[in-house]
Amino acid sequence: MTQAQQNPFPYSDSNKRYHTYDYYLRHRYGGKVAKIPLDAGMTCPNIDGRCGVGGCIYCSGRGSGDFAAPPTLSFAEQDALVRAKLQKKWPTDRCIPYLQAHTNTYAPVDVLRARYAEALALPGAVGLNIATRADCLPDDVVALLAEVAEQTDLTVELGLQTAHDGTAARINRGHTWAQFVDGYTRLRQASPRIMLCVHLIFGLPGENPAMMLESVRRLAALRPDAVKLHLLYVLRGTALGDAYLRGEYRPMTRETYIETVCDALALLPPETVIGRLTGDGMGEDLLAPDWSRRKVSILNDIDKRLFATDSMQGKLLKKTAE
Repeated sequence: MTQAQQNPFPYSDSNKRYHTYDYYLRHRYGGKVAKIPLDAGMTCPNIDGRCGVGGCIYCSGRGSGDFAAPPTLSFAEQDALVRAKLQKKWPTDRCIPYLQAHTNTYAPVDVLRARYAEALALPGAVGLNIATRADCLPDDVVALLAEVAEQTDLTVELGLQTAHDGTAARINRGHTWAQFVDGYTRLRQASPRIMLCVHLIFGLPGENPAMMLESVRRLAALRPDAVKLHLLYVLRGTALGDAYLRGEYRPMTRETYIETVCDALALLPPETVIGRLTGDGMGEDLLAPDWSRRKVSILNDIDKRLFATDSMQGKLLKKTAE
């Protein structure tokens, strides 16, 4: 029997022992759906001075929107450019516009409503993904998001990165764990139709694997609909990049990262969709770790470790609860 045939994980039809985003999309929409990164030209509260300046120490000037087209273009123009590049990999007419760069609930409600409508008007749009922060969810914005969720499949992606307030201060995150829980809870209560996806970063300065897994445990207790796990990579021109060049930061090793990801998956609810298991920066700007460039190899070795250790997503969840 192949690994896929003897895979005991319920949310999989392959050798993957975790609930992949690809599996979710195929079962939700009956086939492939392309995710289109868009830049709405937003900023962040830890950039403009509301709670800090300079942004998170690892963020590029594009605010995680490095793979989107320039924000000076309309969404239709951005969509055309991105879709042309994706056609060979994702030959499908259906798409999910993804407002990815910076904080996409950090503007007046009228501005947000217009931008969301513009994204949903793109050809073949079957949903909308909005990346933001839990401290940028005032009541009127939460009400707008609940309204949008009645019109389409809405995913709100909340950047948590860490549950440890000391680390959050160190990376200039600008909010606490308590503020995250408040925003997450108010969104959950406002609309059960909103899919909540939470981001965590492994390898943050000052954190060891035990601390990273503690963030996973706290997040798992909230039962998120989806989770993205990121590797902290170092980009040229960022505060983290400067610290790395001064010898003040050392990235995770490949082996430790793979082990930590596998341990994290075992702690997450099996129904939680896993949107990402690593991350990669723009090639010309990436300082370290060099091994992060080989994403397929990393994902393959995660699969191998889960199989070799007879582990899978959610395996340790019951034990943790007890």
